[in-house]
Amino acid sequence: MRKLFHPVTITLFVVMLIISLPFLLPDKKDKVYSDSALREAALSRDMLPIPKTYKALLEVVDNPQNPMSRKKIALGKKLFFDTLLSQDKTINCASCHNLEEGGDDNLATAIGYKGQANPFHLNSPTVLNAALAKVQFWDGRAIDVEEQAGGPIQAPFEMHMTPKEVVERLQSVPSYVDSFQNIFHDDISFENVRKAIGAYERTLLTRGDYDRFLEGDDSAMNISAKRGLALFISKGCKGCHTGMSVGGQSIQKFPLRHYMSDFIGMIFEPNLKIKQSPFPFENTGGFLGQDYRLKFRVPILRNITKTAPYFHNGSVDKLEEAIRIMSKYQIGDEFNKRQVADVVAFFKTLEGKLAKY
Repeated sequence: MRKLFHPVTITLFVVMLIISLPFLLPDKKDKVYSDSALREAALSRDMLPIPKTYKALLEVVDNPQNPMSRKKIALGKKLFFDTLLSQDKTINCASCHNLEEGGDDNLATAIGYKGQANPFHLNSPTVLNAALAKVQFWDGRAIDVEEQAGGPIQAPFEMHMTPKEVVERLQSVPSYVDSFQNIFHDDISFENVRKAIGAYERTLLTRGDYDRFLEGDDSAMNISAKRGLALFISKGCKGCHTGMSVGGQSIQKFPLRHYMSDFIGMIFEPNLKIKQSPFPFENTGGFLGQDYRLKFRVPILRNITKTAPYFHNGSVDKLEEAIRIMSKYQIGDEFNKRQVADVVAFFKTLEGKLAKY
């Protein structure tokens, strides 16, 4: 009998009980909303629809430090697609931000000048709806799209240009000289290049079924998508993925939680890179977020179904797995397969086409 209650035996029993507890407890029933209550729950959390008109757009995204105008937007669009802004004249902003495919490049890591990969293996965040975010880049180091626009142009592994080279290039094109004089009443400068591109990016907002549901069309979302939205709200996902952009409003720690089962599993994990990772996936690139504190800008979820692979280093290919990871490690309530499927259905309603302003 003494051997049966040996401390090691008791410890193993307790550990197994902790690991098994989530499977022994009954599933909590998901909260159910009527269509009107679900809509009000979303709207009350500032998960608002994208503006329909240019006037409404300006009320939401115009920058007092860079007032938008039709001409400035047109200039920014021209610059966004111009390969003159890259050293070898083969890359433009759209190379990493395909506006037809979710606003990113669907690569695990961005590829730039002469085929160079991002040294931290970071993938390209979507440019769609980015103007609605409070900060830019994975670590939130840029305050707006104007500041962000200058980063990739100067990065040696992206477009590999200096501000001086950009200005000299554009000054050799008479139409650009005229446009900058007409719009900014000044000679071409790198600051105004950033402002023009930023003005254009502020128009890159997308509308879809989710917006139509928020505006009163109950048929815009199917039953599964509505269950997914209800889960998203009731389980706490909206705490970080909030606002009109459904994300991008704050910097948050990831992961928030760790589990005893993870540590035990690591004992038998054959992949040393996963063993040493602070994330529930391989830490490819070694990026640790803002100030190396595992803090990241919360991703924008609009068009998330089109922006695989997921997380900062593109380590997760499937959206379903990304949702499972977030439910477990951020909100502490791992979703089952039906719940994951419902959230995917909701995310599909966040797909949208560029609004015509």
